[in-house]
Amino acid sequence: MKHFRTKKGANEWLSEVEFQKPVGQPVVIEVQPNDLKQEIIGFGGAFTEASAYNLLRIGKAQRHKAIEAYFDPDKGLGYTIGRISIHGCDFSLGSYLYIDDYDDELKTFDISRDQKIIDLIKDAEKIAKQPIQILGSPWTPPFWMKDNHSPIKGGHLLPQYYQTWADYFVKFIDAFQGKGVSVFAVTVQNEPAAVQRWDSCIYSNEQEKAFVKVLGPTLEKAGYRDKHIYIWDHNRDLMVERTKAVLSDPEARKYVYGTAFHWYENEQFDEVRKTHDLYPDKHLLFTEGCQEGGPHFGEYQVGERYGRNMIHDLRNYTEGYIDWNLFLDDTGGPNHVNNLCSAPMMIKIFHEELIQMPSYYYIGHFSKFIKPKARQMASEGTDALLYVAFLNPDGSQVIVIQNQSDNAIDTYINGMKESISMIVDAHSISTLIL
Repeated sequence: MKHFRTKKGANEWLSEVEFQKPVGQPVVIEVQPNDLKQEIIGFGGAFTEASAYNLLRIGKAQRHKAIEAYFDPDKGLGYTIGRISIHGCDFSLGSYLYIDDYDDELKTFDISRDQKIIDLIKDAEKIAKQPIQILGSPWTPPFWMKDNHSPIKGGHLLPQYYQTWADYFVKFIDAFQGKGVSVFAVTVQNEPAAVQRWDSCIYSNEQEKAFVKVLGPTLEKAGYRDKHIYIWDHNRDLMVERTKAVLSDPEARKYVYGTAFHWYENEQFDEVRKTHDLYPDKHLLFTEGCQEGGPHFGEYQVGERYGRNMIHDLRNYTEGYIDWNLFLDDTGGPNHVNNLCSAPMMIKIFHEELIQMPSYYYIGHFSKFIKPKARQMASEGTDALLYVAFLNPDGSQVIVIQNQSDNAIDTYINGMKESISMIVDAHSISTLIL
């Protein structure tokens, strides 16, 4: 049995440590190893243009070290999945398309601008020693296909362009897979309820349902029946409403693999569970989260935010977790509309310094030890701690336990290969592997 811990105020960052025996009356966590729930597809981050660009601003040795820190299964976090924007997003160096303006026949379709992203994916695969499975998400259709004739500030996709836009998805998959990138899924639209000052597009419930009924058959006709379509791709608060609206249509439902969601604005974790309970045959995928508002260097509570969200969502049947930008510079960018954020790995470009943030280590408590095809084991007990348990394909058992409180908590864990008595320190996260 091994114990890895990250702890506030100590020089412990995903460090292997000894167990501390309880001295008081412990709280109890009961794991039920025969009650298996969802299968995990993996953990990862977004291959944005900003991330790829930042790695081109530093030397090759540091670039390799940065990629290794995420994708090496032993030295790093063991990432196996990722996300890319279908052409430009706010974390691109500027808005762009894969086609010339007004090319409704898609004759000029060209992904050459994304070559640095493709190169980063291929370099990550060499280090991971396996393909990185990619999810593609659009921030906006081409401006002339929208009723506001603009890539920004929302607008809606015009119905006469549904088929052209669906064909664009096929071209995207064709082009990236032609470069050796494995695309396993797409979402209909990134954040379809957000009117942004950057690339954005609004889909009502009815509009997303209508487009799915075009996109699904288009992917099938192109031979991409195996490519999953996720709807919503926005915050938890409205995910039940959107999922019910789209899946109420039998034709749309047969093309929808599941619901993708983000964490911004709220932590309404029950909405994830409700979505699963309503549609247990469908799937859940977390596709974006980050700490907004700049770099947040060294802020431990950002790590705790990651751990809290990941544990709740995984307990509620989420099958994978994709963080936002892999690498940002010390301003929290570049971002062409100054929507600066934090990433688990920041790069001080001038000094070529790689900084692993508290969030990096918190993610690692999951991604490094919970393997693809792992199954969640049911668990219950105390409300004093956050916890989630998994059975890996190799038979090993993993439990992640987080204590957000100011006090250490004596804990007893029952039901796994061994019973465990331990102290869960204040403001810490532990991963136990049996």
